[in-house]
Amino acid sequence: MVHQSNSETETRAIAARFAGELKPGVVLLLSGDLGAGKTAFTKGLAEGLGVDPGEVTSPTFTLVHEYRGGRLPLVHVDLYRLEKIDLDELGMDADLADQGVLAIEWSDRLVRLPVGAVSVTIVASGEDSRTITIVTPHSRLKASAPFS
Repeated sequence: MVHQSNSETETRAIAARFAGELKPGVVLLLSGDLGAGKTAFTKGLAEGLGVDPGEVTSPTFTLVHEYRGGRLPLVHVDLYRLEKIDLDELGMDADLADQGVLAIEWSDRLVRLPVGAVSVTIVASGEDSRTITIVTPHSRLKASAPFS
């Protein structure tokens, strides 16, 4: 699915709608250049999951942030400062990630990609506009209807 966003607000709204379709255990591989909107997308996911999006910050220096209290927990990982790593080496709460949504920024730094992960690519297509491409194995969605 390809979506066009013309602002951070629209990026967050796209992610919030998408979050409503996610079920426990989904892994989102977020990719895009620095400043493309990966953290804005994650804030939208939080909102769509019922987590306060104001709590979501880029976890660049701590690598992992965990947000609870919504329909599903959100585990937000940022691998920007690393060259290569395996998910098992992150020291995150794997049980929490299995019960919720795991969003990984800079997922190209993973040595192996999780099977069945959802790919979210954000590309700047103008000063404020972004093209957001979501490639989703249908088994990772709650409903059979496609997200739009």
